[in-house]
Amino acid sequence: MTQDSVVSAFRYRAFISYSHQDKAWADWLHRALETYAIPRRLVGRSTAAGVIPKRLAPIFRDRDELASAHDLGRKVNEALAQSANLIVICSPRSAGSRWVNEEVLAYKRLGRSERIFCLIVDGEPHASDIAGRQGDECFAPALRFQLDADGQPTPERTEPIAADARAGKDGKGNARLKLIAGMLEVGFDQLKQRELQRRTRRMSAIAALALAVMTLTTTLAIAAMIARRAAENARHDAERRQNQAEDLVGFMLGDLNDKLAQVSRLDIMQSVDDKAMAYFASLPASDATDAALALRVTALEKIGSVHMDQGQTPAALAAYQAASLLAAELARRSPDDPARKAAYADSLKWVGQAYWYQGDLDKALRNFRSAGALLQAAHSARPGDNGLAFNLAAARNNIGHVLQARADFAGAQVEYDATLKLYRGLAMREPANPRWQSYLGYAWDNLGRLALEQGHLDRAIEDYRVNQQIKARIVARNPAANHDAQQQLLVSNAILGRTLALCGELDAALRYTGDAVKDAKAQAAYDSANAFQQEYVALYSQQLGGLLRQAGQWDAAAAADAESLAIFGKLVARDGLNTDWQQEYAQARIETARLKLQRHDPAGAQALADAALRTLSALRRKQPSNPSLALLWAQASIALGDIAAKRNDPTEARAAWSRAHDAIAPALHTGSDPNALATAANALLRLDATDAAAPLIARLAAMGYHAPDFDTLLAAKHITYTVDADAMRRIAVATREPVTSPMNH
Repeated sequence: MTQDSVVSAFRYRAFISYSHQDKAWADWLHRALETYAIPRRLVGRSTAAGVIPKRLAPIFRDRDELASAHDLGRKVNEALAQSANLIVICSPRSAGSRWVNEEVLAYKRLGRSERIFCLIVDGEPHASDIAGRQGDECFAPALRFQLDADGQPTPERTEPIAADARAGKDGKGNARLKLIAGMLEVGFDQLKQRELQRRTRRMSAIAALALAVMTLTTTLAIAAMIARRAAENARHDAERRQNQAEDLVGFMLGDLNDKLAQVSRLDIMQSVDDKAMAYFASLPASDATDAALALRVTALEKIGSVHMDQGQTPAALAAYQAASLLAAELARRSPDDPARKAAYADSLKWVGQAYWYQGDLDKALRNFRSAGALLQAAHSARPGDNGLAFNLAAARNNIGHVLQARADFAGAQVEYDATLKLYRGLAMREPANPRWQSYLGYAWDNLGRLALEQGHLDRAIEDYRVNQQIKARIVARNPAANHDAQQQLLVSNAILGRTLALCGELDAALRYTGDAVKDAKAQAAYDSANAFQQEYVALYSQQLGGLLRQAGQWDAAAAADAESLAIFGKLVARDGLNTDWQQEYAQARIETARLKLQRHDPAGAQALADAALRTLSALRRKQPSNPSLALLWAQASIALGDIAAKRNDPTEARAAWSRAHDAIAPALHTGSDPNALATAANALLRLDATDAAAPLIARLAAMGYHAPDFDTLLAAKHITYTVDADAMRRIAVATREPVTSPMNH
């Protein structure tokens, strides 16, 4: 095969598959491969991989697409088919990534298993075979098992081809060479010897070059500044000198930075970036050409990304802000150019993101809103541009999340409605595109959560049902849909089931939740090493256990609770720093404690409730304003009060119930979440504070709240509870009648 034929057969030399938590490794590997100059003595030699080229470019790494999509999509599948090799960055993060697993499966189904190469950056190969170390596994399941003739995974093991970049193993340099040797089908030693010779020469040359370039750049910049102050007849000469300086800066931030990164000279690299920042700061934007300003924007955003990857958020913010000012100048010069408005919006997004990482939500929101306004203007000028529409929808969606977190429900509603309209437009233009359909479902899910927090149970159920129907339709149209689509459906089933239970629709709640548990178990069986699949089984088994308990099916509830506790126990033992798992484990313990108390086992209930409260207390010390933690803490305290009452200790019981009310009381002033209202009313009724509980009971009745546990307590307190007839009618419509088409809803 000739070199030309290799290039024509595959558009890309390699496709890099990675978890986005390993982005820094992906950035490094992408640069390391595309900038690697193959030794001249090897270029042109024929191997089993074809004729050896001068360069390995291009390498595919589509960060933006994979960061937002919910299926592999046409673009990614095409890139996989057009890539001569697949390189998988292996870590516990990628081992648990559905994206990585699906990409490996897709590539293997192309019949190219022998062209898959692994780069181990963290974790341990085959740790899933070792009891207690499953969380250290670095190979995705698709890497560890062979496929059958139908392209489905089999129990038969396979050994991935891997280079190990970990400290004490191959190291980054040797791992890179091993990957390149495998891609080219040449010996590692051939590349290693030439690399050692080249590295010795390069180290001294690059250091000298960097210092020379910095000196020359400074000299040219000063000369340009002096020349600009000279007479008019020297202006063109000054511009020429400035262009030369900016070309050199572009080289410094491009090729030179990449070469410095290869030889780990971060000191010189940092000095280059600092010099470039100082140079840009010395230049007024008003007398630069559009092309020069665009170059500076690109360079400054690159500096910001480097700092962000290094965890230097303040430095990244400074670079992004400098880029944003120049992008604003470009937009000012061409106020009717939608592309420049979109570019300025993109720069504001980076500034907002840096503020977000620093925890400054006010400034983050201000920048996100500015970006949204610019994108809105660009979208109005080009309404048929799907990319602009999607970016605008994402901006409005993010603004909505910030506003909802700040209890600005009216503002969040405006943003979510706008998001829904944009996604609906995309889905109508491309009705066969499952990606737009899936995002349309998420827009309805956002509206459902917002409605629930405001106490609109009927609207929450209706919105959640639309999302569930969309996800069900995606899977129904393609029974062999990927695991991500199936997972989206099971999650939407669980959410809908949980909400139906709040208004007394227990049978429907059990049906949807049961389907969610069944599907979660099927996915977990397919990928037994995936901790997140196990989490879904545990989380929704706990939800199912609570529903079964309220339905009087105590044995079935006990089985579901036991399964949930067992899985969460293993997950928390595997990763004790995962706060989501700790919180969910506490929730499962609270529910199991309720069942044990109903089954006359106060000792068992006490142990579980105590353990849950200890976990939640520790989490609340770290996140004192987290409302979901306050809710669970109050529910655990109510359970402990019930246990004390069962043991004839009224003093301790009242103390526990009082603590529960104090914990949940702040949430009553920011919304009408029925879970918070019911928990507060529960505590007050147990304290015999019926008058104080009455307004809460009235609010719950007005929204149609009708949970079995609450009904039982009210009956025990001899309180007549009548759900609002109009609310019941609206809920009946939402729960029993077909929801209209999501496209017209």
